[in-house]
Amino acid sequence: MNNYFNPNSMYTEEDFIRCFRMRCHVFERLLHVVQQVNLYFRQKLDRTGHPGFSPHQKVTIALRMMAYDTSTDLMDETFGKSESTCLDTLVEFCNTIVQLYKEKYLHEPNREDLDRLIRKVEDRGFPGMIGSLDYMHWNWKNCPTGWQ
Repeated sequence: MNNYFNPNSMYTEEDFIRCFRMRCHVFERLLHVVQQVNLYFRQKLDRTGHPGFSPHQKVTIALRMMAYDTSTDLMDETFGKSESTCLDTLVEFCNTIVQLYKEKYLHEPNREDLDRLIRKVEDRGFPGMIGSLDYMHWNWKNCPTGWQ
């Protein structure tokens, strides 16, 4: 919490973006929505009566595992959370995101989506690009030999 989320955090907004691949307000909005939908992401007391992992910790673990393809061992060392709990957290997070955003973002594009994307790519100078990844002819200095 002291590193990223408190008012006088140790790290800056730029550090947050580099670490989480999103702005802090986006993380907070995602955290809030996930907590509303899935009780798993609310803080509870453990069997000894002490507070368990915070919602911030749970979402942080899930996002870091996805953003960095991090193993559960590293999460165990960093957050002190067991491998099975890290995996449970990741599964709960992914299922919740699918539940929340399936209809709006996780579907094949419809006509309206395609029209919006076509306008966007044309504005950026890539007309006719939808549906054809081979249309992109950029020089890629470090392109793997097999793709050339």
